[in-house]
Amino acid sequence: MTDASTVAASSERHRLWEDVFAMLLGTLLVSIGIALYTKATLLTSGAAGLALLLQFATGINFGILFFALNLPFYWLAIRRMGWRFALRTFIAVGLVSAFSWATPGWVRIESVDPIYAALAGGSLIGLGLLALFRHRTGLGAVNILALYLQETHGIRAGWFQLGVDALILLGALFLLPLDKVLISLAGAAVLNLILAVNHKPGRYMGVS
Repeated sequence: MTDASTVAASSERHRLWEDVFAMLLGTLLVSIGIALYTKATLLTSGAAGLALLLQFATGINFGILFFALNLPFYWLAIRRMGWRFALRTFIAVGLVSAFSWATPGWVRIESVDPIYAALAGGSLIGLGLLALFRHRTGLGAVNILALYLQETHGIRAGWFQLGVDALILLGALFLLPLDKVLISLAGAAVLNLILAVNHKPGRYMGVS
């Protein structure tokens, strides 16, 4: 029998400061993971992975590409997830773009082992996304689709993203060395495993 007090506590509405804290913490973790991936010339999940791929191909700053790639998806967020979710996602994308631009000035990474960068960076990004997801905030594009499909069709967000990531990494074969693509795949697996294990429907009942 489920303890009534436990259920009540687990479904409490988040306070504003809790949402703000989760957004700042989540986007900061993601931006640090991006910094590791950029230095090691690796790819990561979703729109961020596509933005990194385009950055490696064109030299355009990741933050600019990431912000621009997400713009077409806000209409889906508003129509399917509500304007509150869309606004939080817009702010989170802006924060990741800003933090990613500023991080190289805050932390200078001279060198990093690619395998360590993939595992540590994937873990940081996964934990950052988990914090955002639990406060009904995405990072645009694939995250919006992943959350929508999980809430409406019960499809695990982590498994959906893993499939999308596989397609992005397949495209990377035309630009990056095979070893970097394989290492990136290991990092993507760690990231999505964190989401698949910890972001199951009904497991976390807090609402924003």
